[in-house]
Amino acid sequence: MCIICDTMTCNFFISVTKNGCDKKDTIHDPISKLKVKVFDPIKSKLIPRKGEIRFFVTAGTETLAFETEGYKRHRELLILEMISRYCVYLGLFKAQIHPAWPL
Repeated sequence: MCIICDTMTCNFFISVTKNGCDKKDTIHDPISKLKVKVFDPIKSKLIPRKGEIRFFVTAGTETLAFETEGYKRHRELLILEMISRYCVYLGLFKAQIHPAWPL
């Protein structure tokens, strides 16, 4: 399933897996070709890949991990915007984005 997040400032695509509880979704930016993978750090193991950027999101009791795929010196602001739009899509309006694993 593909969902389009379209506002005046962004046009991202979200690929959603059939089993939504796995949280193996992917956010695509069609202009820069950057992808950001979504992981549930409790249900799936995040093995950091060399050269990729990772962020973590906390919202209440929910924790999500994000890792870029195909990172080639993209602006960090683009990655953060993709993550924040995904959080809005999920309804996580009080989400906090962290550059490292939140303690």
